[in-house]
Amino acid sequence: MTSSAIIGGRARASAAHEHFDAEGVYLNTASLGLPPRTAVGALYDALQGWQVGKASPLDYDAPVNASRAAYAQLVVVDPTEVAVGSQVSVFAGLVAAGLPDHSEVLTVPGEFTSIVFPFLAQVGRGITVREVPLERLADAVTASTALVSVSAVQSADGRVADLEALEQACATTGTRILLDTTQAVGWLPIDAGRFAYTTGGGYKWLLAPRGTAFFTVAPNLTHGLVPHSAGWYAGSDPWTSIYGSPLRLAEDARRFDVSPAWHSWVGQAPALELLTGIGRHALHEHALGLANRFLAGVGLPPGNTAIVSLAVDAQAAERLTRDRITASTRAGRLRLAFHISNTADDADRAAEALRGHLTQPASVP
Repeated sequence: MTSSAIIGGRARASAAHEHFDAEGVYLNTASLGLPPRTAVGALYDALQGWQVGKASPLDYDAPVNASRAAYAQLVVVDPTEVAVGSQVSVFAGLVAAGLPDHSEVLTVPGEFTSIVFPFLAQVGRGITVREVPLERLADAVTASTALVSVSAVQSADGRVADLEALEQACATTGTRILLDTTQAVGWLPIDAGRFAYTTGGGYKWLLAPRGTAFFTVAPNLTHGLVPHSAGWYAGSDPWTSIYGSPLRLAEDARRFDVSPAWHSWVGQAPALELLTGIGRHALHEHALGLANRFLAGVGLPPGNTAIVSLAVDAQAAERLTRDRITASTRAGRLRLAFHISNTADDADRAAEALRGHLTQPASVP
């Protein structure tokens, strides 16, 4: 990346808050992304067209295709390696169903259940799910481990997996990785091509209406995975292969497409256009910089995540409400998430509000 591109990305990141209309300080992206005005405008126009009878199903292909291409850019793969759908668990279920009987799956305690339940549902054919602490995940991979199913960033507390160590360990044993990127792509650079499978929802860090999800699959694995949820949109040409046999699926990752929830993709496309225009490295620098600015403001050391998890006293919630700061509670702790809609002033206001309300050190990887 050239120095001019880096400087341009930083400038766009610094000005990105102008695209958003939060009332107060919004630090809850880890629960629900804040839509940029362009996404809301596109969705409003689409709803108006639908209302007056001017909507055409064919028109919705454009935002789906644009979203697929933009997401591919963010995770550094070819668009042919990206499938679209609406839920992470659907794609995790495809991977789970494709495991040989009696396979071992490795995951971590407290992992988000959308990438755990699909494997637990397969125990009837001998699939076993083994849990180890995130910090020991790479060391726990053995030749008996068929798959590691883990989030790049933990939903509850923002801990970031050591993907380098995990990738190296799995390369030694031939173990495949299913990486959930829901709490990562949009602020943390992820190279999806390094992993057998990745999947992530779009309604958090990708700033979409709920109902978009992405799945990447390594090209050499595409035809070894059965598309159990194949429907009309997985066809080689969806608008001419909507009736009857024989089976004629797309040759690339589109064979795993799930019929899109149209209006969700109308909002997803402009949101991804904003994110790719800033660039993944500038997104990372911005979000992490704000999180660490907040941590410094409450007297804590810096971390490596845009999600900050804090143990706070009973008065903290009242103070946040008074100061119009929106956050969430997960696993009994306050969770703050810093993204492109936030500014340095947001981090400072949150630090001022919570200073003195921490009951123990933050969860800072």
